[in-house]
Amino acid sequence: MIKALALACVTLQVIAGSALAQQAGIKRTVLHSIDFPEGYTTVTAVVELPAATCAGRHTHPGIDSGYVIEGDFVLKVDGKPEQKLKAGDSFETQPMTIHDACSVSGTKLVDTWVIERGKPLATPAN
Repeated sequence: MIKALALACVTLQVIAGSALAQQAGIKRTVLHSIDFPEGYTTVTAVVELPAATCAGRHTHPGIDSGYVIEGDFVLKVDGKPEQKLKAGDSFETQPMTIHDACSVSGTKLVDTWVIERGKPLATPAN
């Protein structure tokens, strides 16, 4: 019974993370994923947001570091002023910090997440 409940919880976490990745035409292409450091998974991906698209408010169970390859967007981190970022800029958000990314002209990023192993890449926030 406990194993069934644990499996159900993991399944719900994966579904929530997948739903976030697929909303509003956002495209994530994983370049590399490795179980490192111990207890964590490091994932690097290219993230593409069409013009006038927001990712949706969400959190990550670990640090999120990114670099803007092309375009520009607004990073909205709860409790902080909006950050306007363009090609050549970098950013990071701390674990479990609610944030959103809104593309202005169409944006392409290289993003790296170091997340607790077994947790979803992202979870929608209210």
